[in-house]
Amino acid sequence: MSTVRSMRTLAALVGLVATVSVLAAPQVTHAVAPQVTQVVAPQNVVLILTDDQRFDTLRYMPNVESLLVAHGLRFTNAFDNNPLCCPSRTTMMTGLTSGHSGVWWNKNGPNGGYKAFVANGDQHRTIFGWLHAAGYHTSLVGKFLNGYPISKASWILPGVDDWQPFLLDAAGTTGCQPDGYLATCYSNNGVLEKHPVTDYSTTTSGNKAVNFITNAPAGQPLFLYYAPRAPHLPTLPESTYATACSAVPDISGPSYNTTIVDGPAYETSRVAWKAGKQAVWQGHWRDNCRTLLSVDDQVGRIVQTLQDTGRLGNTLIMFVSDNGYLFGEHRWQGKLVPYEESIRVPLVIRDDAAIPTGMQGTMTNDLVTNLDFAPTFLSAAGLTRTGLDGQSLFPLLTGGPGFTSESDILIEHQGGTQVPAYCGVRTPDWMFVRYSTGEEELYNLALDPFELTNVVRDPAYASELAQDKAAATASCVPTPPGFAWG
Repeated sequence: MSTVRSMRTLAALVGLVATVSVLAAPQVTHAVAPQVTQVVAPQNVVLILTDDQRFDTLRYMPNVESLLVAHGLRFTNAFDNNPLCCPSRTTMMTGLTSGHSGVWWNKNGPNGGYKAFVANGDQHRTIFGWLHAAGYHTSLVGKFLNGYPISKASWILPGVDDWQPFLLDAAGTTGCQPDGYLATCYSNNGVLEKHPVTDYSTTTSGNKAVNFITNAPAGQPLFLYYAPRAPHLPTLPESTYATACSAVPDISGPSYNTTIVDGPAYETSRVAWKAGKQAVWQGHWRDNCRTLLSVDDQVGRIVQTLQDTGRLGNTLIMFVSDNGYLFGEHRWQGKLVPYEESIRVPLVIRDDAAIPTGMQGTMTNDLVTNLDFAPTFLSAAGLTRTGLDGQSLFPLLTGGPGFTSESDILIEHQGGTQVPAYCGVRTPDWMFVRYSTGEEELYNLALDPFELTNVVRDPAYASELAQDKAAATASCVPTPPGFAWG
C-alpha cells in the first residue's frame, strides 16, 4: 500500500512543470451523477492536519495523491476563516468561529493561545468530548495549540484517551526544542516524554498515530487527530529528503514580489525583495516540499494500518492544513493576510463507505471552511449538535441533498503589529475585506485571480461592494478585538 521512498522522491523531482503560483480555482464538478450512499455510523474518523501547508502543494505528495485524492473527494475551494494556527485549530475542534470560541490569536493571553482556550471553557466543547461520550476511542498526536507549555504537561484535554501532543512552548533548560522537528517533547498521557536530537518528529508522531490505530479496541470506533509539525518554519527536512525537490519550480507569477494597486498601507509600503532574500525564501519553499515528503510517508503508514486492522472500509480520512502561506507574493512571507495563498487550504476526504465509486477521484468547487469539519465528524458518528457555526460536508461526499452551498464565507482576524484587524467575506468570485484602519479591499477574482488591483474605489463595482460589505457585517459577529464597523 505504501509507496517506496524512491518513487516519492522521483515524483517530487519530475513532471512538476505547472507553475505553483497559479491561484484561479479550476471549474470542476462531479464526474457523474452519483448514486447516493447510505452510510452506516459510527465510522472511524482520522484527521491528518498539517501546519502552514499551501493549497497548491498536494502534487508533491504521491501517497496523498494515490491513496486519498484518487479514492476520495478533493475540495478546490476550501478556506480557513482566520488564517492563523491556534484560532484555526480551535475552530476545527469546536466548530465555532473565533468570535464564538474566544480564540483569536496564537500568543497566550485573554484572546489567544492555550490560555484563552481554557479560560473560555473551549476544552469542554470539542469534538473529542462529543465523540468520546458516544463511545469513541480518541487520540491527539502532534501539535495541539500554541502556548501549551511544558509546565502544563500533566494537563490532558477532556475526552482524549491517548494524549500525545507536542510541548513546544517555553522549552527553557529542559532539553526540549521548540522548533518541533528534532529533540521534540510530548505529553505522553500527562507525563513529560523527551526525545533525542536524532529523532525526527514527523516520524515519532507517525509512530504514535500508527500505534494508536493498531492498539485501539476492536469493538470501538476510533477518532485520531494527527497533527505533524511540517511544513512550519523553521522548516527542517528529514535527512532522507535533504536534497529532494530540487526540480520544484520557483515561486513566481504576477503577484510575486509586487504590491497591490491601491492596496492597504501595510501592504503597499513593503519594499521589493532583493536577490538575497528571494534566494532564501525559494530555499524555504523547497524545504517545505521536503518536509511534506516525510508527512506523505506517514499518510501511507496510516492508510496501511487502517487496512491491516480492517478499519479502512469504514473510515473517514480528512487531510487538510490549518492555513496557507505566502512565499513572496505581494512581498509577503507568512500568513495572517486575507489573500488567497493565506486563507485557502488543501482539503481531501476519503471515505470508502460514503463516497460512491463514480465520485471517487473527483473534485468539488463548493465553498467550504474549517467550520464544517466538526459537524462532518459528528455526522460520521451518526450524531448532530446544535449551536455550531458550520455544516456537515456529508451531503457533498454522498452526492445527496442537504448541503447549503455558501454564497460567501467569513474571513476575520484580530490583527497585530503587521496586519490590522479585519472582517470580510470570500465569495465564489469576489474577496472583500475591511480593516480597523478604515481601509477596504475588493477583488474581482474572476478577472483578477492574483489579487493585483483593488477595485473598491471603482464606481462600476459599487453594487458588489455594498452586497459584500452587508454580508461581512452580518457574518462578523462579534467583531475581532480592535475592530469596529465605521
